[in-house]
Amino acid sequence: MQIEQRGVDTVPEEERTSGPRDVISILLGSNLALGVIVFGWLPVSFGLGWWGSFTSLVAGTLVGTVLVAPLALVSLRTATNLSTSSGAHFGVRGRLLGSMIGLLLSLGYTALTLWVGGDAVVGCLHRMLGLPTGAASYATVYAVLALTTASSAVFGYRMLLRLSRLLTISLTVLLFIGVIGYFGLFHTAPPHGSSYLLGGYWPTWLLSAVSAGLSGPIAFITLLGDYTRYVSPNRFSQAKVFWGTCFGLVVGLLVPQLFGTFTALCVSAGGDYATSLVAASPAWYLPLLLLNGSAGSVGNAGLMLYSMGLDLDAILPKATRTQATYVVAAVSTALVYLGHFAWAAQDAMTSFVLVLTAVGTPWAVITLMGFRRVRGVYDADALQVYNRRTRGGIYWYRAGWNVSAVAAWAHGSVVGLLEVDTPLYSGPLLRFTGGIDISFLLSASVTGVTYAVLNAGRPHPLPASTPVPEKAVTAT
Repeated sequence: MQIEQRGVDTVPEEERTSGPRDVISILLGSNLALGVIVFGWLPVSFGLGWWGSFTSLVAGTLVGTVLVAPLALVSLRTATNLSTSSGAHFGVRGRLLGSMIGLLLSLGYTALTLWVGGDAVVGCLHRMLGLPTGAASYATVYAVLALTTASSAVFGYRMLLRLSRLLTISLTVLLFIGVIGYFGLFHTAPPHGSSYLLGGYWPTWLLSAVSAGLSGPIAFITLLGDYTRYVSPNRFSQAKVFWGTCFGLVVGLLVPQLFGTFTALCVSAGGDYATSLVAASPAWYLPLLLLNGSAGSVGNAGLMLYSMGLDLDAILPKATRTQATYVVAAVSTALVYLGHFAWAAQDAMTSFVLVLTAVGTPWAVITLMGFRRVRGVYDADALQVYNRRTRGGIYWYRAGWNVSAVAAWAHGSVVGLLEVDTPLYSGPLLRFTGGIDISFLLSASVTGVTYAVLNAGRPHPLPASTPVPEKAVTAT
């Protein structure tokens, strides 16, 4: 296969040969890895048992899917990635907000995947071959996984699609066998001696629903367009793409997360999931666990890294997608080392997903409201103004920024951050909501109302019958 040369430019119709089944394959194959499985451990680490974990994960995933899945339709119409597409609503420069949010989301999840996968690989090799479990072993395994992941991401979409198809079958079988292997240890009660992280059942249940359940779909708010831009609206309807995306998100996230909850309870993994999982594994299952920790992590992190390369390419138009991918690979690898050697993993992981959910949700709300306002009609050429380093077009607004959209995003994000409750920080608005974190609902509601009020009576830019001319001058 050849290395994909396309960045965030418009995909020509003749290259849009994928379909809803390919979107499902990517969402299934890339998510059956330990980097997603570990989110099923979070509710258990918060002090919840099986049913509290199960219901919070299902509720959070379904709510998140309802919000996120329609975003797949945006790139179906624009033939470019979602952060670039958001320029229709935020302005061709304002869409840099989406690129930054996508970059941070993918960066954190890539580091998490490589960290958890690397820990499992070292643990398995230690039990199977006697590999030392010192710092040198972890550093080496992390480096190998990061290099392999970067290579798959550099090859691009077609390579990742083939890898996802293979992983969909192999990792599904692996997880099913894992249920058999650990089943004798299963119990529904939380680990002995654990207590509710936030002091009560419902506050802790809601924390789990947001940080473990909702965060799964939210991680894809800027990623879905990376795949649906290769789907042609002339060959597949919006309904098929939407329902395919819903299926891929719900099944692709709940299956590995519930496996994580199941195994976390089996091995009583209160403070450390990967180490406990490997230590309690039957000897015959270790090779399969090693396969998930290695190949599964490469598949999951590869898609995240691919998206990061696109987002950095969108921020720095002079850089190629390949160059941008190698840069973000180096940064994410550095975060892996920090996650293992420097941070309190559970606290940092939980705080990360809650904070980014608070700022990412408002962006998604505005993008979806804008999509509805224009009825899915975009000027694909005008979306590329910033990438060509020119000015003008119908999405230029004020110097490339739609002030009302940016203001609505900022308003919703601030409110969300003031309401968020993490192990490292608690917002001042929590005392008005009984200590329960509803930052997701507040940030989404405030953003939607603010955006609607600021744009009341104002027409949204729609493409004319002929392209709007641009001033061929360098953007500053």
